[in-house]
Amino acid sequence: MKDLKTHIVLLLCVAVFTLSQCKPDPKENTPPVSVGTPAPITPPAGFPAMNIPADNPQTVEGVELGRHLFYDKKLSADLTISCATCHEQFRAFSDVDQVSTGVNGKIGRRQAMALFNLVFQEEFFWDGRVQSLEEQSLHPIVDPVEMDNTLPVVISRLEADSAYPSMFKAAFGDTKINEERIGKAIAQFERTMISANSEFDRVKRLSGNINAPFIEDPNTPGSKNNGFLIFTTERGDCFHCHSVDKDGAYLGGGFGQDLQFLNNGLKTDYSNDEGRKEFTNQASDWGKFKVPSVRNIEWSFPYMHDGSIPNLDSLIGFYNFGGFDNGNTDPNMKFAGNDNGTRNFTTQEIQDLKEFLRTLTDYDFLEDPRFSDPFE
Repeated sequence: MKDLKTHIVLLLCVAVFTLSQCKPDPKENTPPVSVGTPAPITPPAGFPAMNIPADNPQTVEGVELGRHLFYDKKLSADLTISCATCHEQFRAFSDVDQVSTGVNGKIGRRQAMALFNLVFQEEFFWDGRVQSLEEQSLHPIVDPVEMDNTLPVVISRLEADSAYPSMFKAAFGDTKINEERIGKAIAQFERTMISANSEFDRVKRLSGNINAPFIEDPNTPGSKNNGFLIFTTERGDCFHCHSVDKDGAYLGGGFGQDLQFLNNGLKTDYSNDEGRKEFTNQASDWGKFKVPSVRNIEWSFPYMHDGSIPNLDSLIGFYNFGGFDNGNTDPNMKFAGNDNGTRNFTTQEIQDLKEFLRTLTDYDFLEDPRFSDPFE
């Protein structure tokens, strides 16, 4: 009997122990603890859904930390450049140079893309090789042609700085500094960079009437309203890749909804940069690059992935010419390789198109102190 009781007790102990091991890990399926002051983003009317990961909610402290990191040259190996060096606010956070220059004068292959409305986007870089801002923000730091640094070095520099440990604590709950938190903070800051208050927005999007007319300036040589018609009809064909929907929000593939990567016939030879094909290894992606938004286009020059088009006149001239038929040119480039080689825009049509494109400039965004250098 004693042996039976002992056996039963042992069985009960084993059962209790086994059940205790079946309990779910308390860390699993637990929402992240929010730290800091919530700073939710209100999307402008008509814009698509935002992409904000659940494990990186927007906070006042996280955004401010990200702003400091965005402008801090400690992120580069030789302490000479920051993210903002190649993304200048007055140029819609694009690069003033044809292609970006990294540490020690290293010349890259591509023009730094303009940064705005990133919270609505799904894929990043000209080739779309990254699907989150958290990951995207770390790439330039370790890229040998850009900042050419290592994350351990960056972390040690930030730890040694008198300001950063307390800023990380305010944003994330303690003073620990690691690459995940660096990426999250920069991503939070970049998500706040929303451009939606151009003349175009005020006249057409916010009025709820995409056909509402612009007020013309008699002192300019072009007509905004005629330029809008050229842009949105077969005369210009711009709308095929830079759509203007009924809500007036899209203005290009920058939101990543449709026609996100295209070959626009810029070149016949992409051997130096095959574009998206380098990421996907798909022949169909040869020479394809991300279609950027045309918002703030007046200030985001030079244009194209290689910065080869210097200004608005040259940009309109390229599309007037029609581009090259390189074997993978998008069908919407209807004049590519045509013997006539041109749409034959009149001088007036060129002026009209320029005047419309200038209505897409958001001066509030270009001058917003929330996005400016905190070290100045």
